[in-house]
Amino acid sequence: MITARRALAAGLVVLGALGLSACTTGQTEPEESLDGTTQAEVSASGSAPIVFAFVCSTDAGEVTETFTTYAAAWEAERADCTAKPITGSSMSAQQQAAVRATDDHVDLRELAATCAERGVAPWDTAVTTDEQAHLAAGLLEYCPGHPEHDHLRRALATYRG
Repeated sequence: MITARRALAAGLVVLGALGLSACTTGQTEPEESLDGTTQAEVSASGSAPIVFAFVCSTDAGEVTETFTTYAAAWEAERADCTAKPITGSSMSAQQQAAVRATDDHVDLRELAATCAERGVAPWDTAVTTDEQAHLAAGLLEYCPGHPEHDHLRRALATYRG
């Protein structure tokens, strides 16, 4: 009886692993899909959220460093980053909400890149224009763990009066 249970459990593990590998072998969408023209479109099933890597300039001139998490980029205190999609094919609910918070003035890639940065505008400056307000609203939604989140929230609140 125990042997039959073990065999059944092992079979279920193998089936589960096969099912997971089938879900993760799809290709990501082309980079053009992040340009803002299809931000509201989301596949209802079988898609994974878009995940980015962050290529950031260092203090050593043209040398860059790549980070796979926001926390790592924040710890390194990088100020000039770009976001490169590495996996996924549709925006998560949080990503969608962040783009909506910008009134579709800022695309997901810009939000992701700016979220990786630290110690530069808009994170450490006042919000003084509508364009900055759109970006700030999206960042507040997209980057709740950013070390300078509270400053940006106060700056946007001050701008909105």
